[in-house]
Amino acid sequence: MQVHTWPPTVGVHCHAGQMLAGQVVVFLSLTWTTHQSLAIPRITECGLSCSQGFACKSRTNWNIFNSFCRAPPMSMSRSVLESLELSTGMKCDPREGCALHLRVHASLMLLEGLRGLEICTMNLDTQAAQCQAVRVPRASRPLHVGQQLQVVFDCFEVSVAQHLYVTLRTIPNFCGVQLDQQYHVEDCKDEDVAKNMPDCSAEKLTYQVNRSRKAILVQVPEALGSPDYYVRLCLRWLVCEDAGPTVTVSPNGLSRTVSLPYSQELPCLCLEGWSSTPDAVRIQTCPFEDDTEALWDAIHYHPGSQALTWVPICPVSGRVSLCWLQEPGTPCSELEHSGRPAHSRVQYPLVDTQPQLCLKFSTHGGFWVRCPFAQRRFPAWRMTVQPAPSQGFLRATFFSPSPARFQVRLCPQWKPLRPTCHRALETTSLPAALVSRGDPSAEPAAAFVDIPREEACAPGICIQGWRTDMHFSVPQQLCHVQCAVTHETAA
Repeated sequence: MQVHTWPPTVGVHCHAGQMLAGQVVVFLSLTWTTHQSLAIPRITECGLSCSQGFACKSRTNWNIFNSFCRAPPMSMSRSVLESLELSTGMKCDPREGCALHLRVHASLMLLEGLRGLEICTMNLDTQAAQCQAVRVPRASRPLHVGQQLQVVFDCFEVSVAQHLYVTLRTIPNFCGVQLDQQYHVEDCKDEDVAKNMPDCSAEKLTYQVNRSRKAILVQVPEALGSPDYYVRLCLRWLVCEDAGPTVTVSPNGLSRTVSLPYSQELPCLCLEGWSSTPDAVRIQTCPFEDDTEALWDAIHYHPGSQALTWVPICPVSGRVSLCWLQEPGTPCSELEHSGRPAHSRVQYPLVDTQPQLCLKFSTHGGFWVRCPFAQRRFPAWRMTVQPAPSQGFLRATFFSPSPARFQVRLCPQWKPLRPTCHRALETTSLPAALVSRGDPSAEPAAAFVDIPREEACAPGICIQGWRTDMHFSVPQQLCHVQCAVTHETAA
């Protein structure tokens, strides 16, 4: 076999959109993921190889016009591009270390009007693209019409764990005549890659957490062929966002240990390290990934809109709901229609500031309850029950620091949150009334309602007072009413 190898020139050919511009076609699209346990094939010198008899040449393609396709001749089959196979090769140098290369094996049926083929790769993480043209010299084309041209090109240098989109098309670019593949370069889990690639030394990062000083002490490894090494703290969402300065560790430095301070222990606070080689893989480890307690404290109440908001400060999978905590240590009963997914901002409009109204966070690791209105600084309404002026009735009176509307319900005690209530009684508003009860500093009564004594005093019956002008409120409840004695409950 006669093999022709040409020194390649690799460069960036075009922006990301160029590879797909003008293509209104049905592609042969494959996804190729490498999981090989054997050693990656070694490359002594990268270059171009063509099938016997073809004196083809390669060069970096800067012809932007080839990104736009033209209509193919009626006689041209869309299967003229016969195959596209991708693999990884490793080129090692005793002084510079090892590098990974994408090996492209393509085949084309050379027909009249075709001058060769073009191979383009695009990094799906950075959108950087480069194209290589493989051409058959004009003088020899007539000799090879109808023959299969096989091409092996292995000079696309790639990075560990890189995600690529590879396109093969004709020169000139005929619409619909194109092959595409996605390709994942081996990561540091591959034994051969982990052993030979400097980027994978980042997995050998060792660290200690000093919780009293709120600092992470990182021991940076010595990476072959890497003059510098970078470490930082970041908050991991879709990308890892800066949570502190990036620290550079030089190989000639006196110490390879750095201290990275942090302000809060969060499950998405991660340590990230990478070498200074171009497109180096970044390895992350999250020291506090099991510390989810701090996630549930980001609760905010807006007095103007009366809205309660929770904003996740880390990605979390779970559920948020409002619940009613009747007494400390008892289960918090979920309010109907309050469940929300926890992966993004959650807001509840018109929430009553009652101490027993809480947020419940549920994840696969358990549940947490936070009661933001338990502090005394939040204004709350209260309900009293005492004999009414009319004989045979009890009067439920509501006191509120702000205008409000209420309702009274008589409900069985054993179903406090979702009861089958015997009846609901609407209150009468008394915005200007003052019920002093012997206390000149008492607040104005907002509303009252008289309840038939025989109904309120029946065994197993509770008197529940609700605020009805809020979207989310929980009841104040009195059970086992002693009808001859004044009863009161405060929110």
